[in-house]
Amino acid sequence: MEDRDIVRLYLMRDEQALAVTREKYGSRLRRLTYDLTEDFGAAEECENDTYLKAWQSIPPHEPGDYLFPYLARIARHEALNFCRNSRRLKRKADIRELSAELEQTLPGRIDAAQAAEARELGEILNRFLRDLTPEKRKIFLRRYWYLDSIAAIAEGYGLSRSKVKVTLYRCREQLRKRLESEGYRL
Repeated sequence: MEDRDIVRLYLMRDEQALAVTREKYGSRLRRLTYDLTEDFGAAEECENDTYLKAWQSIPPHEPGDYLFPYLARIARHEALNFCRNSRRLKRKADIRELSAELEQTLPGRIDAAQAAEARELGEILNRFLRDLTPEKRKIFLRRYWYLDSIAAIAEGYGLSRSKVKVTLYRCREQLRKRLESEGYRL
C-alpha cells in the first residue's frame, strides 16, 4: 500500500492504518529506535509510542507521500526521550557531543510562533542535503540523524576516521555558509 493511501486511512480514523503501518515500516522503525537505545524492550516501546503519536497527530498533519520520514522523526524523538529519561548516555554517540558540533551551525530553538521560519529552514536544509554528494550526504545523515559514531561511519563506508571527521567538518562549514547566505545569523 502506498504512503498516501495509508495516510488516507489515518485521516478516516481507520484502525487498519496502524496494522498496515506496522507491516510496512515496523522493522525499520524498530531498528532505528534500537540503534539509539540499544535495548530491545525500549525499541519496541518506542515503536509502539510512534504509532500512537502518529494516530494522534494525523490529522491535523498530513505527511502525504512522506510517511516513513514522518514516522522516523517521531520514533527518533521517542528513543531520545527514553535515553534522556533513563539517563542512558551509553549510546553510539553522545547527544551533547553532537549538539555541540552543530550548535554553532544551526540557529537557536524555534518556537511555535515561528512555524513559517521553521518550514523555510527545513527547505534550506533539504536543499543543502540534496546538493551534497551522495557520500557526504550519507556521512552527514549517519552522524546527525542516526547518531552513529565516527568509528561506525568509517567502518560502514570503508573510510578512515580522519576522512569522516574532515568530511563532517567541511559539511558543517558549507551548511553554516548556506544558512548565512539565506539570512540566518549564527
